[in-house]
Amino acid sequence: MNHGTRMPVVIVAGLHSTARREAVEGLLRTVPDSVALHHDLSTAGDGTVLRVLRDASGELSRGEAALVNDCACCALREDLVPELERLAGSGLTRLAIVELWDSVEPRAMAEVVAAHSGEVLELTNVVTAVDPALVLPCLGNGDDLADVGLAAATSDRRTVSDTWARQLEYAPVLAVVDSEEADDEDRALLAQLHPLARQVAAGSAELARLAFEGFDVETAAAAQHPACALLPQEADAAGVATFVWHHDRPFHPGRLYQALEDLCCAAARSRGRFWLADRPDTLLAWDAAGGALCVENAGPWLASLPDAAWDLIPPVRRAAAALDWHPAHGDRCQHLVFTSPGLDRDNLARLLDSCLLTDAEYAAGREAWKRLPSAFDTLLDAA
Repeated sequence: MNHGTRMPVVIVAGLHSTARREAVEGLLRTVPDSVALHHDLSTAGDGTVLRVLRDASGELSRGEAALVNDCACCALREDLVPELERLAGSGLTRLAIVELWDSVEPRAMAEVVAAHSGEVLELTNVVTAVDPALVLPCLGNGDDLADVGLAAATSDRRTVSDTWARQLEYAPVLAVVDSEEADDEDRALLAQLHPLARQVAAGSAELARLAFEGFDVETAAAAQHPACALLPQEADAAGVATFVWHHDRPFHPGRLYQALEDLCCAAARSRGRFWLADRPDTLLAWDAAGGALCVENAGPWLASLPDAAWDLIPPVRRAAAALDWHPAHGDRCQHLVFTSPGLDRDNLARLLDSCLLTDAEYAAGREAWKRLPSAFDTLLDAA
């Protein structure tokens, strides 16, 4: 691929630090004149972030960047682009590899690099490095990042599980290490969590080729948006199952709220979009890992918008809505996906079905639905 005068930049992310290092070292060995830029956020407690630049022969330089607003990730954002532009200015770097620190999520950094791409920089891909044996332990780890020494700021309230899920699902390329501890169940879980990803060996020539393939942040963001995410399909392999639950009837808010704990613990990972009867115009996002659930207001259902507003909606969102369109409800629907070893599809389906409006409640109509007790106010309105 010809990138003209722009310097290609690939981002390599992941909580699995040994796998990440293997992927980066493989790229340095395979791509001539490549360099890796890494900001070590573990020194943030001392008020600085350590910046290390290396190539295949070893370390080239190191320096420090001051914390910004007591936030290590903010310091990384402020320091990253100037360093990349300095590398590009030398004209000697064929590929800049941005090796993210353990808990830094690739989406934020990809959007920073893309926003500054122009005459000198080009974001050419995003990779997450994976040890298959650690996928389930990380998904099941509900510890706060702060409790395991991986918080990027004093205000960082993320958990290991939700951070890992976002790292895994955002990247179109997974650099997978050959782990002796990994078994068929681990590999099946990885494949079902992100079936659209290209899985390649961490030190392979194929990874080096994909590093230059190209990356579009808008497409990647759309793929993560709950309204149009390309969620996994039904699957069953090596004791791991993915269950897709679709319905065109709204949830009873009270019954769903009472079932949340059981639903969150039913699978290692679940996500999607859902519809509460008392909030008929609000598309709600479901994101659960490590036994914890995040529920967020993701904006309006398209069916609730006036026709004139549709011209402002991105085509990918309109196309996604068309797939679920119902003659009475429009794009309002339930679309939840659960992936886990040992998944009990039947019990999960029964539990979800029991949370829907009954025939009598449904027949009462939308005005009656709005008067149902708003059990989700604490989760949604305080956010």
